[in-house]
Amino acid sequence: MPKYLSQEWHDRVKELAKDQPDRPGASIRMQYVTTGGPDGDVKYWSVIEDGHLVDQQLGELDDAEVTLTSTWADASAVQKGELDANAAFMQGRVKVGGNMGKLMSLLPLTNAPEYKKLQSEIAAETEF
Repeated sequence: MPKYLSQEWHDRVKELAKDQPDRPGASIRMQYVTTGGPDGDVKYWSVIEDGHLVDQQLGELDDAEVTLTSTWADASAVQKGELDANAAFMQGRVKVGGNMGKLMSLLPLTNAPEYKKLQSEIAAETEF
């Protein structure tokens, strides 16, 4: 079982996400910053095109359209399904930098049943 936010975990997320349905227009280049984790701060990025996770890696993405920053505790709670990502944002627990409109365009994707099922599958295969 891959450790949360390790490259092995990112690779498994990509594998699990390969069968997500097309979502035309749901495309974004996102940088994530997770602070205060057991191994320190972690930076990783994702590229989503038309609802499909094209790539996700540890490190920094030079041309990210949006940056999401949160604590490890909040990020892992979201991944476990214990904290709603939208609620975390509204409570200021997830900081957003960059193109907010682009991020908001993903709401239909993140509220879809297929995405919610994927999140549950990822959590079940993750060591937190």
